[in-house]
Amino acid sequence: WREPATTAIHYLLKAGERSHWHRIDATEIWHFYAGDPMGLAMSADGHEATHHVLGADLSAGHRPQVVVPPGVWQAARPRGAWSLVGCTVAPAFRFEGFELAPPGWHPGR
Repeated sequence: WREPATTAIHYLLKAGERSHWHRIDATEIWHFYAGDPMGLAMSADGHEATHHVLGADLSAGHRPQVVVPPGVWQAARPRGAWSLVGCTVAPAFRFEGFELAPPGWHPGR
């Protein structure tokens, strides 16, 4: 879904797959839909990361959604066989505002 003000996608990550470290120039909201919990790491400064778990088990500390502010590095991977997630970006996602980290990069490296 795409409007000038926002975009929304959903996708499936399977075991062994991941969303590589990247950042965008807009606010991104990750939503958990189904499957196993998914780990989401974020780094505002590129040196230290915080870790969140997207999932349905609130009593285990899972969160159904996580907000990533503009310019914050982020990476995700499923913690099991698969995770179905979605991302809403506002203002709308633009490839010009997307930066993928070099292979092997992670915060502090």
